Amino acid sequence: MQKYRIRGKNRIMGRLSIGGAKNAALPILAAVCLNESVSEIHNVPPIADTLASIEILESIGCRVEFEGTTLRVDASAALTHDIPDEIARSMRSSILFVGAMLGRCGKVNIATPGGCNLGIRAIDLHVEGLEKMGAIIRTEGEKLYCEANELRGAHIKLHTASVGATENLMLAAVLASGETIIENAAREPEIIDLARFLNEMGAKVKGAGTGTIVINGVKRLTHTKPHSIMPDRIVAGTYLVAAAITGGLVTLTDVCPADLVPVTAKLREMGCTICSTANCITLAAPDRLKSVEITTDVHPGFPTDMQSQFVAALTLAQGRSVVRETIFENRHAHAADLNRMGATIRISDDCRTFVINGMEKLHGTTVSAQDLRGGAALILAALAAEGETIVTGAEYVQRGYARIEEDLRQLGADIVLC
Repeated sequence: MQKYRIRGKNRIMGRLSIGGAKNAALPILAAVCLNESVSEIHNVPPIADTLASIEILESIGCRVEFEGTTLRVDASAALTHDIPDEIARSMRSSILFVGAMLGRCGKVNIATPGGCNLGIRAIDLHVEGLEKMGAIIRTEGEKLYCEANELRGAHIKLHTASVGATENLMLAAVLASGETIIENAAREPEIIDLARFLNEMGAKVKGAGTGTIVINGVKRLTHTKPHSIMPDRIVAGTYLVAAAITGGLVTLTDVCPADLVPVTAKLREMGCTICSTANCITLAAPDRLKSVEITTDVHPGFPTDMQSQFVAALTLAQGRSVVRETIFENRHAHAADLNRMGATIRISDDCRTFVINGMEKLHGTTVSAQDLRGGAALILAALAAEGETIVTGAEYVQRGYARIEEDLRQLGADIVLC
């Protein structure tokens, strides 16, 4: 079990390049199963979830080379349909292999997915949509058994704009017969990146990034040019907040400012000065942040994956802030540990609303990451706190941040992984 040791009160200052997005890479790594040839993918983040996806690919018969941030996957051989339970349970995105493997093999057996404990995060939307396309899915204990003699295009309206369900249905639809229409589709930038990769392989996907995605099935996917994963907007947002909470000045390169508008808009409201160019953002923090109100929502609303980090920053903002979580019912574990550091956060009975009275300072102590973004929030609070903070549960943070301690040290933080 690893932990982060952080000595606070250093301003985050400097320049940093942002790597590829976890939330874009993982569905694309499932999508390579559909390609009966070799896929070459660049800017792949070397994080724990990426390594778990590679384990799945190798377990079903793909040949994989991963060097630096470049991944080559040869999926031309016949693939097996049994995915090892232990790997599937290690991350939420393993569920995306259902759509891809049904499309490629017509069959897949997989354990129900794991990942961070953020609440129910039901896969009902995935199952309902796939069943409309002709899949037969049964559950035995914590195992899914999925078959489809033939996937057929269908008209599917999601009652929630779920990112995972949208991606899974896209993966299944590209090799289904006929036309698939996904209404109330998720519009996140990562959906657009997945569609771009699928189309590079010969799929026919239109409308990604809008509420309606139309997919005309093709018989085979056998060609792809090298694909580069989009920049990670959540990692970029986390480092912007790191500068904001420490009164720093940071320039992030290799980013897409348009994808960060919901985040930068709130940071401006909190008193930060932000300038951006085509692929660069600079943030200068004020002497003290201002309080704001935030409500998480599906894209283009404020991303739930940035809620925890903003809660951390608002513990030191002047005045009273309110943050409402509308996506996950169990994304609040970080609040108790922030209070142990001297914050004043009151959580509603349904654990969806945080009322934060900003304090003058935080103090270091030992806290525990219980999920990916909550762990990042505790690290941010530790950067601004007086004294030393130990953040245990580093394995959660490593699921989404490639060497966060090295990035932050480059920007002036006193942080080590031990």
